[in-house]
Formats: sequence, structure tokens, C-alpha cells
Amino acid sequence: MNRKRALIANTFCLTKKRRCGGADKGETADIRSSLQYLMTLFSRKLFNDTLPPVVFKHQLYSLHNDKTLVDKLLNEFRESGELLMFQLGFDSEAFGLVFTEDYRAKVLQGEAGRDTRATVEKFLDKLIPTCSDLSFNKDKMLKEFLFTDSEITQLVKSGVLTVRDAGSWWLSIPNSGKFIKYFIKGRNAVLGMVKKSKYSEILKDELEGRRTPSQVKFQMKYHIHDIIGAELVECIQTTSGTLLRYVDGNINHPNTHLS
Repeated sequence: MNRKRALIANTFCLTKKRRCGGADKGETADIRSSLQYLMTLFSRKLFNDTLPPVVFKHQLYSLHNDKTLVDKLLNEFRESGELLMFQLGFDSEAFGLVFTEDYRAKVLQGEAGRDTRATVEKFLDKLIPTCSDLSFNKDKMLKEFLFTDSEITQLVKSGVLTVRDAGSWWLSIPNSGKFIKYFIKGRNAVLGMVKKSKYSEILKDELEGRRTPSQVKFQMKYHIHDIIGAELVECIQTTSGTLLRYVDGNINHPNTHLS
């Protein structure tokens, strides 16, 4: 626990030096500590602690300039079985990240007393040790994982799989629909706050301290890391701090509809 707290504290200290603050070239990027920090911004209570903490890959880009390094290390975490990645559906570039043990724990918690539990547990046992896939086709499910058609139906019913197209399925986070709904509404509301500011720009510290509208269910910092990492705002360094400027053309960004 002490190590985890230290990692989070170190990330807070380093945040301003990274993407929006000019990263030190000699600094070793600690992607894992950044993940730990971002996970602390996830609002567990909002979902009655039924969801594992979820962050987006692009949120890490708000903390680290080197996207290639971020992607490389995330792939290593996935291949080692430490991290899972999900295509969350509302945007082709929106990839959710969940620590594997958190995912397993919350999925099994939700399966308590259900007739699908044994099949879900079998799926997790096959998935977690070696698999880093975002989706699965029928051939792999039947021949490699040795599931029956009936068991695949149970996995879809439980929410660990969602239909991608005929004969293939996305790996999924059960009960994540509410999370995605709140996330999109919150993103649009925070972007609206930036756009409605004078000259469509606002200091990052000022935005963090603003009273949030009812549409924003998550911590403001969670959304700020989102809009910076997704490049929906531009970061400009000033003597007063980091300025966030609304990027024209966001109206064409998926699920970003501002007038």
C-alpha cells in the first residue's frame, strides 16, 4: 500500500512537467504510476462499486508526450496479463484500460448466485493468463478456448462479451453502459465550459476549481485528462499557468456535439 501511495504521490509531482508542462527529456516515463494516479480519479461510488476503475489510453497522453512509449509499455502490460484493454464502442479511438485483477474481481462479484458464473469463470481463467486480444472470433472461441455455442451465449448474457459482428465479439466490461453515458455527457459539458469562456480558453487550474454542472458526474481532473489527451483542447504555457484553448472543429469529433 505504501508503494502504491508513493507512486501516486510521485505522479502528482511529475504531472506538470509532462505533456502540458514540457517533459524533461532525461526523465524516465513511469506509465504504471500514471495509471495508478488516473485510476484514483475514477468515481467508484457513482456505480455503487460495481465497476472496476476504468481509464482511457489517451488520458495517459495528457501526462506523457511520447505516445509511442505509452503504447509500447501498455502492450507489455497487456501481454504480461497485468492490464486489459477494451474498445468501448462510442469512438473508434476510445480504448479503456482496466487492471486485470480489478476486472476479474468485479466480474465475479457481479456473477455471484447467477447460473452463468461457472462459464464466466472458465472464460476468465483462459483469458487472463495469456490473452491480450480486444475481440474474439468464433473459430478461436470454439477451437482454442473450447467453448460451446451455448456458453458463448452465456458470456454475452453476462456482459463479458458484446457482439462485434456476425461470428465475433468484443471483450467487454459488464454494466459499463452507464459509465459511457456519464462520460460522454461530462466530456461535452467540460468542453462547453472551455468554449464558453472568454476567447474560448481558460487556465487549467481555474477549470479544475470551477463548480461543475449537473452533467459532470466524474472528478473534473478525470475529464481534463480526457480532453487534453484526446486533443480536444490545446495546451499553452503562460506565466499564469497552463492555458486550455478550445480546438475549432470539435463539433466533428465523435460524440462531441457543441453549438
